[in-house]
Amino acid sequence: MTDSYQAGEQIYYVRNFQDLVATPFNKEMNAICWSRELKGDFAEIVGKVALSGNITEIEQEELLELQLSEQGQLARETLLNDLELLKAHGASPVLNVITHYEQDDTYPFFPTDVYSFHADRSPIPTDTFLCTYYGDPSEILPNSQGLKKVLIPEIRDELKKIYQGPDEEFDSFLSDHFFDLHYQAKPGAHPISLGVGNLWRLAVDHPGSQVPPCLHRAPREKSGKRLLLIC
Repeated sequence: MTDSYQAGEQIYYVRNFQDLVATPFNKEMNAICWSRELKGDFAEIVGKVALSGNITEIEQEELLELQLSEQGQLARETLLNDLELLKAHGASPVLNVITHYEQDDTYPFFPTDVYSFHADRSPIPTDTFLCTYYGDPSEILPNSQGLKKVLIPEIRDELKKIYQGPDEEFDSFLSDHFFDLHYQAKPGAHPISLGVGNLWRLAVDHPGSQVPPCLHRAPREKSGKRLLLIC
């Protein structure tokens, strides 16, 4: 696929891993996609992994030990290659089979789980990488179509009732509990599916970042299990 801008210049498409990691974020562009059509049977791998809870991490040794068909072996080769590429880049990728994520019910009016549009934050410069190989893919929300929830008056008022502390420390309270990382889609917003097989690099909120962090969320697992790489 030819490199191109899309979605208000938020997304940039590349043709290989080197361009994925080397292309700098710039202005509105805070999501880079290595768009791919993958070969192999990733469903076979999902079906043969022994699950241990709602999120099961697949270790590389376990992946190598799976008895797979020819199509399953092709899928495994892709997974192993992606893991090695990211490790060589200095990342710490994790491969998971996900049935569902835990939902946050601490504050019912303001859940802070991954099903909510949110930005990632780090104390050091870094990026988020992810790829859905099987199942429902994640979504991103153009920053112009999202509103930080802590700025919505009725939500802010409810948070102040919970906080009940000095005004000058309220923002620290919001940050400490990750409330300031979550966003609400504006009316008429159009979330963008990250698709299956594409490897993405998303901008993170960190000191020195020159672009806004990419807003994203996990999907509701309507199709069943997901096979996800993330770091």
